[in-house]
Amino acid sequence: MALIEIDDLEVTFGSGADAVRAVRGVSISVAAKESFGLVGESGSGKSTVLRAICGLAPISGGAIRINGAALGSRRDKGFARRVQMVFQDPYASLHPKRTIDATLAEPLTIHGLGGRDKRVVSALEDVGLDPKFRFRYPHQLSGGQRQRVAIARTLMLEPEILLLDEPTSALDASVQAEVLNLLSRLRAARGLTFLMVSHDLAVIDHMCDRLAVMQQGMVVEQIDRAALADDSARDPYTRELLAASV
Repeated sequence: MALIEIDDLEVTFGSGADAVRAVRGVSISVAAKESFGLVGESGSGKSTVLRAICGLAPISGGAIRINGAALGSRRDKGFARRVQMVFQDPYASLHPKRTIDATLAEPLTIHGLGGRDKRVVSALEDVGLDPKFRFRYPHQLSGGQRQRVAIARTLMLEPEILLLDEPTSALDASVQAEVLNLLSRLRAARGLTFLMVSHDLAVIDHMCDRLAVMQQGMVVEQIDRAALADDSARDPYTRELLAASV
């Protein structure tokens, strides 16, 4: 059984003549401890799939299951313990008036978990930050450091699944590789399952075992890393993405 199953997912914004079908009949499955990528140009619906999983986008059809259990209309604390999301912009995802310590401790407070100091320090060390960063504010950190904090926050509840929405696209090129390598190390050390979105096929190829290519809200092809290396993609749009990433 797949850990993440998405069957015939539909996401529609608006209604009537103004309705926009952002996701149209998407079906994918992701095994436990697998890293699966969604790739496509801006507006292809890939980030909307992640938001639908988190309950941040309106599902108009289909089903999403986590370890065989269908997700309802609301995401409860149990969902948050199992599934966490890393957003594209690390500055926008961190409260500007809260210290890093307060940001990392918030999930512990919400879920009634103890050992605050030990857990915060451990999370910072896991993402390669010195504990002295605890009492700084987001504006005092670089973009790469802020994204490391955002990743650390997702680790506080020890989830099984990380949803990664363009986690390095807002970072300088010199920092992107560091963050991607950090994510790969965390996945291996913690046995995490990744569902990762990017417009950059090279990033997905580096990070993911398999991927789905999206265009205009639909999956046009699913392919694994070996097929990419062998230049075995069949869909013309996938081949365009491959050519652009060389």
